[in-house]
Amino acid sequence: MQKISRSAVEQHINCQKCFYLAYNHKIRPFSLPFTLNTAVDGLCKNEFDYYRAKGEPHPMFLEHGIDAVPFAHEKMDEWRENYRGIRYIDETAGFNFGGAVDDVWQKPSGELIIVDVKATAKKIFDWEDTYSKWEYAKGYQRQLEMYQWLFKKNGFEVAPEAYLVYFNGKKNEPMFNQRLEFDLHLVKLECNCDWVEDAILAALKTLQGEMPKSAKNCPHCNYLKSRWEVAQRDSTKLLD
Repeated sequence: MQKISRSAVEQHINCQKCFYLAYNHKIRPFSLPFTLNTAVDGLCKNEFDYYRAKGEPHPMFLEHGIDAVPFAHEKMDEWRENYRGIRYIDETAGFNFGGAVDDVWQKPSGELIIVDVKATAKKIFDWEDTYSKWEYAKGYQRQLEMYQWLFKKNGFEVAPEAYLVYFNGKKNEPMFNQRLEFDLHLVKLECNCDWVEDAILAALKTLQGEMPKSAKNCPHCNYLKSRWEVAQRDSTKLLD
């Protein structure tokens, strides 16, 4: 049974070679934790939990016309915990797939709205411009669609829309005073998770085959290629 994460499938979409090296050879680029982003996530979840306990909508729901309340479920903490999350096991295909969701809201119809919290600090926040120019923004939508697929596979009714709760840090305030202020942007995405199962199966197939080629736009592979080329050129000069 192959255990595979939501982020691993996203990595496979971006570069099959990096995915193969990470899972079959435990070779991964070092990355620093985004501790400030994690703090924002945690504080936002605390707010949702406050209104979840009361069975009331968060004020942002009322402001943006969202008819829902934070979903109250005994497994909410488990679903939001890294390395646990919500999971689906397919015994026939041989995979155990999962991911940790930030929050879930419930509409009066019972449908669940999947939510992810993001934090950034841009002078001007323009989601449409970001989505059109940057692949990572499309990855955010795929992330939500993978979560939607997981909830559907666990027997829940899931709404087609999902939300990014985006906190944009104000970095041009006149005084800091040990306080970081944010603007809140709620990004509604119309999602379709029909592609997810095929993506999981494709990732499994890659793990069982030969090492694939690097993606042309993979920053890690391109860095290593450029470094190798420089090293080879300098080595030749030394021999001359």
